[in-house]
This record gives sequence, C-alpha cells and structure tokens, in this order.
Amino acid sequence: MSVDTATATAPASATTAERQDVAAPSDRARAWLVLLLAGAFEVGYALAVGGSEGFTVLSWSLVAVVFFLLTLYALSVALRTIDVGIGYAVWAGIGAVGAALLSPVVFDETLSAAKALWLAVIIAGVVWLKLADRPERPDDSDRAAHPAHP
Repeated sequence: MSVDTATATAPASATTAERQDVAAPSDRARAWLVLLLAGAFEVGYALAVGGSEGFTVLSWSLVAVVFFLLTLYALSVALRTIDVGIGYAVWAGIGAVGAALLSPVVFDETLSAAKALWLAVIIAGVVWLKLADRPERPDDSDRAAHPAHP
C-alpha cells in the first residue's frame, strides 16, 4: 500500500514547524476556524463563570464546566497545526474581547469608551498575529537539506 506524501500527516513527535510544513492550506484554514470556535467557547466559559457567582449557582456552574471542556478540546485540536504562542494569544484575545463586549449584555456591567479603545487594540493584535502566522517558504538551502519538501 503506497502513501501519498502530500496527504500524509506529521508524527505526533514532530515540531510545530514540521507540522506546518506538512499541513495543507485547507488544514491550516480548518485549524484557524477551530481556533475561532475555541475562542467562542472561551467567551461562553468566561460568561458562565461570571454567572456562577463563584460556582455557587448550579446551572451557571454546569454551563461553565461544559464550555471549559469544549474550549480546551477545540484549542488542543487547533494547536496541532498553529504555533502554540500564536494560537494561545489569539484564543485568549478572543475570549477577553468577547467577554468584555457581551458582559454588558448578559450582566449589569458597563463598557466605557476607554475600555472599547483597548479592546480594539487587542482585536488589532489578534488580526496581526493571524497575518503573521504564515509558514515561511523554504529557500534553496532548505530544499537541499530536505529534498522531500519541494
């Protein structure tokens, strides 16, 4: 049975850079979508923890546990392809911004102009991190060292 090297996956012991070399563009796009989903679950977790009042309200506490498990699972799936530092920063940024924007809707909190400004800075940082997370194209010396990677 032959294995198509274009569709083969990197071994679990491979570094993130090696996984990125193997990951197809569609796999990278899928990883980013899963990371966005993980961020959404993180927002749900943060809001549920706030509503649990220190895990004293059972319904909110149960919702928090479910969102916690979902966000960790989705984050771990995304980090198979995305660098840990980039993925974690984006995940945390989505959670922070989402919770800050939705907490005035869910709870009796305020969103001042100053808070909105700094949330915009976080959003800009997340966008720049996404743009910076492009696998580097190997130069000719890398090709000579790794002939299997065209």
